[in-house]
Amino acid sequence: MEIKIIASTKPGYVAKKEEFDDFSGKVAGVCYMTNDFDSLLNEPKEKTDKRVQSTMSGKHHSVFEHDYVTLNLQGVPKLFAMVLNNEKTYVTSEKSARYTKMVCTEEEQKLYDKWYEIFIKKIRQRYPDDQGFMTDLRVKKLAQENARYIISVMTPTTMIYTTSYRQLNYLCNWMQDELNNVNSKYFMLFDYFEKFISFAKSNNLLDERLMNDGKFRKLSLINQGKQRNEIFDDVYSTNYQASFAYLAQAQRHRTLNYEINDINVGEFFVPKILLSDNSLVDEWKTDLYRVKNNLPQGTLVNINERGTYENFVLKLKERLCSCAQLEIDNKTRELLLKYYNATTNEDIKNDIKARLMGSRCTFKDFTCETPCGFADGIKGERDI
Repeated sequence: MEIKIIASTKPGYVAKKEEFDDFSGKVAGVCYMTNDFDSLLNEPKEKTDKRVQSTMSGKHHSVFEHDYVTLNLQGVPKLFAMVLNNEKTYVTSEKSARYTKMVCTEEEQKLYDKWYEIFIKKIRQRYPDDQGFMTDLRVKKLAQENARYIISVMTPTTMIYTTSYRQLNYLCNWMQDELNNVNSKYFMLFDYFEKFISFAKSNNLLDERLMNDGKFRKLSLINQGKQRNEIFDDVYSTNYQASFAYLAQAQRHRTLNYEINDINVGEFFVPKILLSDNSLVDEWKTDLYRVKNNLPQGTLVNINERGTYENFVLKLKERLCSCAQLEIDNKTRELLLKYYNATTNEDIKNDIKARLMGSRCTFKDFTCETPCGFADGIKGERDI
């Protein structure tokens, strides 16, 4: 076996569309080349150009997936990031509201600061040991993680987003379809769709032949009126409610599919650590209701999740953990039990049974490299 590097990313270098087309055109020749790839690299430009034209026009677009572009998107709403992150061919690194304080409206900031302090107090009351797992830094991060439920999904964030030349064209095409649709449910993001498309155009990254694959696909985050039934076998489909914050984390499991069916404006997720105090629960709901039209990240949405059982297990190995956001930990645990009770597949049932003992560190096929020693987390019984 012989292996060669024929392309790689160079930080700071901005490739031109012509370079993407040329490289993809050469790669397209691999399917029926008589010699080796070096011969394609040295072939006449006219021959490569002809192949580019034929593959684009014939909608053989996969060869244009070999070329990637990395974008630095600043000042984009969290919801826009969720739209991008719900599509499949990408890598994203995003400023986290779990670990950093975000810039939001004055009213949201007051509520955020108020609840940040309340969460610190509640966490300290519940877990007074600051020498073990609950260090001062961890308590502050957990307070931050929960206070961010108040912040709008339209809050600006920063993300580094890498996708293929092909996918970038598809994304712009799907966004344009929504801009042309008077009944589009993405209307809150129209301004950002226009700016994204304008950027791609001004940088000569779009080609009409590449934008349209002829399969009439659309942006996938919002369900387009299709009924999703529940199934629990080798593949699964399930429906449930969770917050925007949950969904933003869950959709990062790119082997699984997520859709929003409805947004329940005025209904909110309540952090578990507040549930022992009814007055605080009422105050939490009242405060979020004050900013409900901003669509706080704690707003509940109806979600459909689909995938294979094997990829669901990968989600378990990521999210059943003391260090995971509690909502996604608990929701994943609920789904695991639901799967166990609903499936008639004995192999799957037996596999799930071995995973019902607690967090991922109790699995026989998982090794934790940084054991937390947090008993409530390991047992799956933590309150924060």
